[in-house]
This record gives sequence, C-alpha cells and structure tokens, in this order.
Amino acid sequence: MDTAQHIDGFSIPVHRSLTQPIMMAGAPRSATILNGTLAAALGLGLQLWPVGIAVWVLAQTACVFAAKRDPLFLDVLRRHLRQKGYLA
Repeated sequence: MDTAQHIDGFSIPVHRSLTQPIMMAGAPRSATILNGTLAAALGLGLQLWPVGIAVWVLAQTACVFAAKRDPLFLDVLRRHLRQKGYLA
C-alpha cells in the first residue's frame, strides 16, 4: 500500500497557531520580555530613563528585524553558542 495515498476520514486539521512561534510586538516572546526587563531595570532601577528607552527601542528593533528574516532566530543563536567550533 502506498503511504502517500490519501485515505478519506483520516485527515486531521492542524490549527496554524500550533505551528508558528509565539510573537509579541513582532519579536519572539522571550526576546521581548528580556528587552522590556532590561529597559525597566535601567529606567526604574538606575533612574536612567533615556538610556532605558533607547536600549528598548534598539533591542526591539533588532529583534523584529531578525524575526522577519527567521522567526526562530533565538533558537538558532542558542544552538550556535552551544556548539563548539570545528577547529577549536
């Protein structure tokens, strides 16, 4: 029996949200939370409001740009940092 053949009654619809990464403000959820936490620490904790806002805008813009190229860029970055170099 050919496994590529379609059999009636054996199809399962998969919702699109189950296959796409979770995004907040155009960037991956974990990156957005990290950006906001860092900006809040600078703005509230160190009383450096302009620096906190600037860090948030720059980091969020970079994450959105990277997410447009590859929505799973954080997973790729984590894997890249974990792997040893070939000649190292």
